[in-house]
Amino acid sequence: MTRTKRSTTRILAMAAAPAALLAFPLAFTASTASAQSSGSATYMATLNPLNHATGSGTLMLQLNGDQAVITEHVQGLATTFMGAAYPHVQHIHIGAAGTCPGASADTNGDGVVSTTEGASFYGGIGTTLSVSGDTSPAAGTDVKIAPSGGSFDYSRTITLDAATVSSIDAGKAVIVVHGLDPATLSAQAQGEPSDLVPSLPLAATSPALCGPLQVSQMSSVPGGGVNTGGGGTSGLQEPWMFAASAGLAATAGGALYLRRRNAVQK
Repeated sequence: MTRTKRSTTRILAMAAAPAALLAFPLAFTASTASAQSSGSATYMATLNPLNHATGSGTLMLQLNGDQAVITEHVQGLATTFMGAAYPHVQHIHIGAAGTCPGASADTNGDGVVSTTEGASFYGGIGTTLSVSGDTSPAAGTDVKIAPSGGSFDYSRTITLDAATVSSIDAGKAVIVVHGLDPATLSAQAQGEPSDLVPSLPLAATSPALCGPLQVSQMSSVPGGGVNTGGGGTSGLQEPWMFAASAGLAATAGGALYLRRRNAVQK
């Protein structure tokens, strides 16, 4: 019986790119063994709260080659904002330590681990867990296709790129759900703009739930029912204020991280 060869991807460059969001953009190469040649495995992530969030969740990812069947249940997050269901953008983050940040990652002392402050732990976006349409990093802030509300069930089959598959195989992939209740933050944090898009509040893009993907023998769906095709989008007929600014996140996310990284190295 032959063993399947799995390629190991290497980070070749870190540079701002128009489609990148929420940390550093990554350039990967893969060997001639493709993601499609990978075997089947089941991964689980227990989603624990960050940044004073009170939510929790469980995500299961069944990987067969480059096809990921994802089922997720999330509860207890911020429910509404400006009269609409709160959109919670979420992603598979890759390319870093494969862990979730602790309070010590809050380098500016405002009581919130911002997205860029946590980047060295969970990395940049590999795949956007949208309810429909685009799943690339370019969709990272598209609230129109993000799960919404304080609790939601999510189910979708997604084709993953080689970089994401390799990170999952290597145990370096992390699920991050974004969007905090501003009322739970310190006065300082409530007055700060997003570190990704200055026109948005810090709460809008900061991580709320986080969990590394780990190999599991489980084959059942996480607790709670699952809506085939994705999480609910009710209440988003008039997406709240950061929808209009989603396009700015691409340049803001990459540029801000590089500025901070350069500052630390000096």
